[in-house]
Amino acid sequence: MKKALIVAPSWIGDTIMAQPLFARLHARYPGLQLDAIAPRWVAPVLHRMAEISDVLDSPFGHGQLSLKPRWKLARQLAARHYDAVYVLPNSLKSALVPWLAGIPQRVGFTGESRYGLINVRHTLDKTALPLMVERFAQLAEAPGQPLGHFIFRPKIRSTVEDQQKALAELAIERPARVVAFCPGAEYGPAKRWPAAHFAALARKLAEQGCTIWLFGSPKDHAVAEEIAQLAPGLCRNLCGATSLTQAVDLLAMAELVVCNDSGLMHVAAALDRPIVALYGSSSPGFTPPLSDRADILSLNLECSPCFKRECPLGHLDCLNKLLPDQVFAACRKRMAA
Repeated sequence: MKKALIVAPSWIGDTIMAQPLFARLHARYPGLQLDAIAPRWVAPVLHRMAEISDVLDSPFGHGQLSLKPRWKLARQLAARHYDAVYVLPNSLKSALVPWLAGIPQRVGFTGESRYGLINVRHTLDKTALPLMVERFAQLAEAPGQPLGHFIFRPKIRSTVEDQQKALAELAIERPARVVAFCPGAEYGPAKRWPAAHFAALARKLAEQGCTIWLFGSPKDHAVAEEIAQLAPGLCRNLCGATSLTQAVDLLAMAELVVCNDSGLMHVAAALDRPIVALYGSSSPGFTPPLSDRADILSLNLECSPCFKRECPLGHLDCLNKLLPDQVFAACRKRMAA
């Protein structure tokens, strides 16, 4: 195989966790040209992966069928003469364009009854492959072949020049010590540590001489603003003020990243930043930060992980009872490591 295409996930964290698959494909097929097609909000992390040659734009929003644009995109892909495509999302729509493009090998999990659209079909064994990163990596094997043991840490690039460019574009001076907070979680509030707890942690870290930068999407701006107001003068709210590319380069400067289970947590892991990751409704047994420099804090209550967007019991004890002092202790330990 000389030329292959990745249909990337629609989530930043999932795309980071797919990188071990990319590395395995390169190991299996030396000299492989591996391109990706991705939504524009995910594309920046693919541009920073050494394994990806070119990133094509997928213009479709969540749930859009858009048959005519999909046909047009399929014609563009057909002209590139890919030998194979690896379809990472499990939806029917994600497999439609590669099929219309006539790419000979269309690899993926059967998913939403995608018989025919996917012609190299894997059946997911959730017990054998508990981690999402393992499930993606499995697609490099022949269907039915075991994955075997592997260790691969995702890595995305951020050079000193990239970082200086981001600082200049945003008119930010680099402080002596930066701690990054990622207080959002796209999935829902049951994954978000309380703003008051983040603010209390900011005050404790500021006493150690740290400047706090808050990262996230425009949707996270309000909760970040609440944190900033509860810790006056200590936090810079960058939620919605940066592109994803700029956020990657600013995160690369952080001495420590404190985050919910979110896409930016996986970005920080791929940048090899020290991490303190806070888990509530989700499970580190499924989507842990893929890093040797991450500490995971979870109260492991009877009711968690519930995998719900909002707490079904109405109390969010899994995160409310994870106190700032506990997190600060983990921060000090990780920063001293």
